Amino acid sequence: MELFHGSNVVVRRPVLLENQRNLDFGKGFYTTTDYEQARKWAERSARIRKTGHASVSVFELQDDCLASLNILKFDHADEKWLDYITVNRKGINADKYDNWDIVWGPVVNDQTIQTIVLYFDGFLDEQETIKRLLPQKLKDQVAFKTNKALEGLKFVREVIL
Repeated sequence: MELFHGSNVVVRRPVLLENQRNLDFGKGFYTTTDYEQARKWAERSARIRKTGHASVSVFELQDDCLASLNILKFDHADEKWLDYITVNRKGINADKYDNWDIVWGPVVNDQTIQTIVLYFDGFLDEQETIKRLLPQKLKDQVAFKTNKALEGLKFVREVIL
């Protein structure tokens, strides 16, 4: 399976960074199965950081490694997905709840962040939040959270934008 990572630099050998913002699935190396999403993220990263070049690093996920990994997969935005991203985005003892090698599921994007913020601030309950997210065509994200998981990624090529 092909996965894409958008950034302001080419990443041939992914590493786990100690200092990361509070992301949907916590600390990890983030990829997606959607090239366009990675391309947009690469352009955004280069523009915000004002350094490097918008780049998409392309990886092959080795299927034989998946059987030995602890994987959490959310097929769609639901209450469990919302709970998981809430813990991670708010940084509430996120490491305590996280023993996954890979977490896979929908990504909070520019169109959905306002709904998520309203939920975080207590203006929406879980049901209303999920109801508002369902019509969105949420892309996916695949977060590699351990070095063991990263071993299953093989760098294939780079696309400089």
